[in-house]
Amino acid sequence: MDSEAATAAETSKKLICKGKILSDDSSLASADISDRSKIMLIASQGLHQGGGPIKKELPTARAAGGFATEKRKTNEETVTKSRLERWKLSGVLALSDCGLTTIPKEAWTCGSSARVLDVSHNSLHEVPAEIGGLTMMKKLLLNSNLLSDTSMAWDELASLKHLIVLSLNQNNLTSVPSALGALTSLKQLDITNNKLVCIPTELGLLTSLEVLKLKNNRLKTIPASIGDCVSLVEIDLSCNLLSELPETFGNLKNLKALCLSNNGLKTLPKTLFRSCIELSTLDLHGTEITIDLLRQFEGWEKFDERRKLKHQKQLDFRVDGSGDFDEGADKNW
Repeated sequence: MDSEAATAAETSKKLICKGKILSDDSSLASADISDRSKIMLIASQGLHQGGGPIKKELPTARAAGGFATEKRKTNEETVTKSRLERWKLSGVLALSDCGLTTIPKEAWTCGSSARVLDVSHNSLHEVPAEIGGLTMMKKLLLNSNLLSDTSMAWDELASLKHLIVLSLNQNNLTSVPSALGALTSLKQLDITNNKLVCIPTELGLLTSLEVLKLKNNRLKTIPASIGDCVSLVEIDLSCNLLSELPETFGNLKNLKALCLSNNGLKTLPKTLFRSCIELSTLDLHGTEITIDLLRQFEGWEKFDERRKLKHQKQLDFRVDGSGDFDEGADKNW
């Protein structure tokens, strides 16, 4: 027994007897070890039967860095793949306010699966020709970017025959090409807060257009072809440099709201009230048009009735109850 214990003491890492760890230089006598004494052998971590301790080596800094890079790359690929799959399933490419300077290339791989592309509130300098590949696109939102006339692939954009909504609010556009007329399915067009100085006559080809917003630009004229946009319900031309409107506005039988504030207008198309039988909202703040002038137009009385009916609830709570026209046409100038 003593000889076996001595051999164990020479080869083991730790020997414990009676709750005490025996040091390497301890003798059996000094440790008070006798027959039938119980000795516990504790091996170092990694020691296994038939060999020395197994050492667990830590990766070098270079190896660890490579592993982290590879893992990050894998994660990014997984996220990209997951996002692309989500885009294709939902048809919605939601990239608003993402700090983008270009539209991600994987967006173009969605092809006919894409229905909505929203890249508003970024720093995009261009809409490339690849936009034409999103053949079934219905809604394109490009608001609050850095787009200019030459950075828009208009010909390819015009090939999106299913496009219903096009919004270019708050960019740097000064003009819109004739290619716009090819978007015959368009129902909403918003090019407010730009630097537009003209609108092409091809605007009249947008016969499905219901909402037209051109507020806060530098427009001096509106093409007479606007009268062909017979589906128009709402038009906002506020804050431009308009001095007159074409008489063809009288063709807009479905028009309900017309905002003309802050322009140089002194009169309106003569047939506006008579022909636009749905018109009930007219904003003339900041123009030279007076209420006395409006009362001379044929159809004014019926327009005024529609306007009052629309605001009936508000009129019921007014103290004076006059219901006077207060949309900016002053009695005296």
